[in-house]
Amino acid sequence: MTRRIALTARFDLARGGRWTSLRGGGREWLWTRPDPARFAVVPGSAFVDAGGLEECVPTVRGRPDHGDAWSRPWAGDVARGTVSCAGFELTRTVGDEAGAVVATYRLSADPGFSFLWAAHALLDLSEKARLAAPHGTPVRIFSEAAPLLGPAWPDGAAHLDGRWPAPFGLELDRFGPDDGTAVGAVLRCAAVRVEDQDDVLDLRLEAPPGVPAGTGLWRNLGGFPEGGPYRSVGVEPMLGVVFDLAEAGPGEAAVVPQSGELSWRLVVAAERTS
Repeated sequence: MTRRIALTARFDLARGGRWTSLRGGGREWLWTRPDPARFAVVPGSAFVDAGGLEECVPTVRGRPDHGDAWSRPWAGDVARGTVSCAGFELTRTVGDEAGAVVATYRLSADPGFSFLWAAHALLDLSEKARLAAPHGTPVRIFSEAAPLLGPAWPDGAAHLDGRWPAPFGLELDRFGPDDGTAVGAVLRCAAVRVEDQDDVLDLRLEAPPGVPAGTGLWRNLGGFPEGGPYRSVGVEPMLGVVFDLAEAGPGEAAVVPQSGELSWRLVVAAERTS
């Protein structure tokens, strides 16, 4: 028997609008990593990984690292918060629909403004957890995977395109125990399920027609960062299908239309089998 679990979310508007909790049925879904350096960041600071869910926009990798919103205070309140950045403004409205947390976003900028956005969610998962997505979904893996593929990785390649769940033999759907690896990937699908024994987390991105949408995966099993690695697993609904805006080709980033605004929704729901 499967039943819906009502979720509640908490946010820190003063520090980047970060989601600090996503909780339901006695379970906390977000992994956190307290770091005092987070309290001192200003726009332009090096990224401080505190876990939770970061609003990464207008890029994820590249410059500024993890985007420009995470290091800025947001105005408003939990129900409706806004951040103003160089060249754009992002508003997030949060509500509840039948126990699911629904975040509605509106980005305002000059027509033609290109950007990426990711709900950079780091999840607290067991070694038995897996990521479920449609079999055969196109997936792009990035250069962290090169050591795992050895000679199969072309010299100088920034990425390779394969199919889910095991592009080039890499079984990315299973998280498993720490093995000292870290792999980044983007799936070209806008809805995925995280299955962790009896618990399921559904993440669904609703984007306008023609806007590229995907799901970023950061499977860090103790392989990052160099010199002080730790385990962190990111499942990241995205607008755009690359991590670095500077590397986006035609149709790989979101573009603000002539209206000067682009809106989308993130729906997060939980279930439990009992």
